[in-house]
Amino acid sequence: MEQFNIYHRRDGRYEGRISRGKRKNGKRRFQYFFGHSRKEVQDKMTAVRRQEFSDNCSKTVGQIFSEWFQSIRHRVKESTAANYRMKAEKHVLPAFSNMRADEITESDIYSFIELRQKSGLSNRYISDILIMMKSIYKYASKTYHFLNPLDGITLPKMQKPEVELLDEKQQESLQQFIAENPNHSTLGIALSMSTGIRIGELCALQWEDIDLEKRILTVRKTMQRIQTPDGETKTKLIIAEPKSESSKRKIPIPDCVISILEKFRGKAKEYLVSGEERPIEPRTMQYRFASILKKVKLPSVHFHALRHMFASKCVKLGFDVKTLSEILGHSKVEITLNRYVHSSFEQKKEFMSRIAMNF
Repeated sequence: MEQFNIYHRRDGRYEGRISRGKRKNGKRRFQYFFGHSRKEVQDKMTAVRRQEFSDNCSKTVGQIFSEWFQSIRHRVKESTAANYRMKAEKHVLPAFSNMRADEITESDIYSFIELRQKSGLSNRYISDILIMMKSIYKYASKTYHFLNPLDGITLPKMQKPEVELLDEKQQESLQQFIAENPNHSTLGIALSMSTGIRIGELCALQWEDIDLEKRILTVRKTMQRIQTPDGETKTKLIIAEPKSESSKRKIPIPDCVISILEKFRGKAKEYLVSGEERPIEPRTMQYRFASILKKVKLPSVHFHALRHMFASKCVKLGFDVKTLSEILGHSKVEITLNRYVHSSFEQKKEFMSRIAMNF
C-alpha cells in the first residue's frame, strides 16, 4: 500500500500527497491535497483512499483483535501474549472495541494518542501500543481488504528517559554496606552492580549458571510476573527464555565478586538470591534493595539503576561500546548508547579540561 504524508506549508495551508508510483522518466508521481488544517487534508486523503478499496469490513475492532490474538498467541512467548492482551484490554478496546474496524480514521488514532498523553502515559509506552495496533490492522486489512488507517501514523517522539542514579560517593557507601553485610540479597546487588544483569535475569539465576572455575556467568532465562485473565489468580510468576536471542549470553565474572560468590556457593538447582530451590521474584528483590538504601541513608532509586550505573562505569573505564553492548545483552549498540550511558557533570568537566588551545 502506498504511503502518504502531510506538510505544513509556509503560506499557512497544509499539503498532503499520496505517492502514485513513478513516471516513465523514473521520477515519482504524486496526487496532492490542500486544506486549512491537518485534519481537513487527512479527511480528503482518507476519502480518496477508501474509494480505492472495494471491500468493506463489518467486524468491530474488538472482533478483529480477538481474531488477530488467536492467530499470534501460539507464535509468541507467553509473556508477550500477556503483554498484548493487557495493552488491548486497558487501552485499545475501551477506545475502539465497538467501532467498525473499517471506519477508524487517522484522526481517531491521533485523538487516541493525544488522550493517552494527557492521561500521563509516556510516548514510549504509547508507541508500544501503536506498534501492536499496526500489527492488528496489518492482519485486518490483508484479510478483509480495507484501508489501513495506521499506515500513515507517525509514532510519538520518544525522549531519553531521565534515570535517577547514585553518584560515585553513594555507590561506594552501598559497596561498603554489601561488604559488611554479606547475605543472599547483597550478593544479588553486588552481582548486578558488577555485571549489569537485569533484575529478572538475576532472580532466575541458579548456581548451575555460575562457573566459578572458569569465572563465567551464563544468562539463559529470566523471571517475570504476567497477567492471567483466564486463571484463578490475576497474575502468575513465570521463568522463561530471555526476551531476545542477544539476551542469552555469557558474562566474564569480575574478580571483585568472586569471594562473595564462593562464600554463598550453593547446589546446582538453588537460586542465588534466595539460597533455596524456590526463587524469589523481582518485586521482592526490589523491596529488599529499597530497604537497604534506606538503611544506608541513600536516595531511593530503582533496582534497574544498577544496570545504568554499571554501563556508565564501563564507558568511563574505556570499554568499547560493542563489548559493553554484548555484556548487557543488547541487539544493537545504539540501545546501549541511547539508554544506558550516562555521564556526570564532573566527567564532562574532566573531558573539557583536556581541550588545549592558544588564544
